[in-house]
Amino acid sequence: MDAKSTIARRIKVLIVDDSALVRQLLSEILGADPALEVVGTAQDAYMAREKIKRFNPDVLTLDVEMPKMDGIQFLRNLMRLRPMPVVMCSSLTERGADVTLDALALGAIDFVTKPKVDVAYKLEEYAQEITAKVKAAARARVRALPKDGELPAAAAAPASALTIIEKLSADAVLPRASQSRHFRTTDQIVAIGASTGGTEAIREVLVRMPPDAPGIVITQHIPKAFSGAFATRMNSVSPLTVCEARDGQQILPGHVYIAPGDQHLLLVRDGAQYRCRLNDGPPVQRHKPSVDVLFRSVAQNAGPNAIGVMLTGMGRDGSEGMKEMREAGAACIAQDEATSVVWGMPGAAHEIGAAESLHPLGAIAAKIMHLAGERGGARHDAA
Repeated sequence: MDAKSTIARRIKVLIVDDSALVRQLLSEILGADPALEVVGTAQDAYMAREKIKRFNPDVLTLDVEMPKMDGIQFLRNLMRLRPMPVVMCSSLTERGADVTLDALALGAIDFVTKPKVDVAYKLEEYAQEITAKVKAAARARVRALPKDGELPAAAAAPASALTIIEKLSADAVLPRASQSRHFRTTDQIVAIGASTGGTEAIREVLVRMPPDAPGIVITQHIPKAFSGAFATRMNSVSPLTVCEARDGQQILPGHVYIAPGDQHLLLVRDGAQYRCRLNDGPPVQRHKPSVDVLFRSVAQNAGPNAIGVMLTGMGRDGSEGMKEMREAGAACIAQDEATSVVWGMPGAAHEIGAAESLHPLGAIAAKIMHLAGERGGARHDAA
């Protein structure tokens, strides 16, 4: 293979940011990866539009706040007229969280925080994170924004930061139990895991759930600065009551509990009740919160009373935990490849036999309720 063909296979990236320093830093970070090629930079949306036409990039990194036209308006136009993978650059502030969630709803694949050029010792971690997300974005399915301005059925979600750490299993937080503790009860639990693509996939599921649905626990790879805003947003669109999980909180039917972005969420039993337990242990599968941790806790404490759901996401987090859920008698399903932004996590669950069936995103809520009725009825008949 000659040099020209090697270059042609590299992922072409266009960097759009009003800060010359940020443009330079991102160019150096991304340009240092042999799989990536920075084809240009732009300081505003109008220059970006011309360079998109000129260079035809595979991925765009886009500043949230820019002069002349802000990143959200530019993204809205882009996803209608020339849909392409976009990774947003955002600040970890309340406004940054809201604007970034807007961007993800419009079809951005993922986001990274603004690089802190004065914290040199963390630049290596930041470089690993942004290069991984740009590469994942290049492989992701992009949904065009409909002409009428409605949101796409499935967009992307911010994944928690990848860090240069050992890839630990759920054992680091919750040891594997020699015998699961199952109790006679008709109370059911739905456990959902997601990453890249997950905020909009979760929205699509929750808006279709009835108000009397079983209690739902969710681990979405998302930073702490975003998880509260995400829960608030889901509460505003879903017939269920949605909140960011608190330690010791009782899990009730018709309620949804989303893991805080800096802690693992576990399900525990308290007599005949289920409760949330938050854990500040190390990242698992390089994520905190981790889907594997949640699913293992559900396997151990709910067993056949549980339904596991794996939605779109990069990597393999949750596949082993879902396998443990299925072995404990839970019903386990996953999103199909055609409707996933990234089919990493559901694909891994399917590959190892953890997910017993695959379903398009729009059918998952109905499948959950079908399984809940079917399994609840079977337990009632047995009693």
